[in-house]
Amino acid sequence: MLASEPSLKIDISEAQIQLLHLLDLAIAGQEIVITQGDQPVARLVSIAPKRSLFGSDKGKIFMSDDFDAPLPEFEEY
Repeated sequence: MLASEPSLKIDISEAQIQLLHLLDLAIAGQEIVITQGDQPVARLVSIAPKRSLFGSDKGKIFMSDDFDAPLPEFEEY
């Protein structure tokens, strides 16, 4: 779900009529809450994985300077 967009609430009878449109909204990242009366009964969200952006983990991963140095227990080999 997009952080800036609140959930869209829609009654179950209206959701039946607009299902294809609601699916398009869910695929685009909108969360839809389906209600019966005033009670929420279901939530429609996309299950498509979000693609990560190239370079989005910059600074989170590092390699130590001694990465390829022999381990102490194998120095004699």
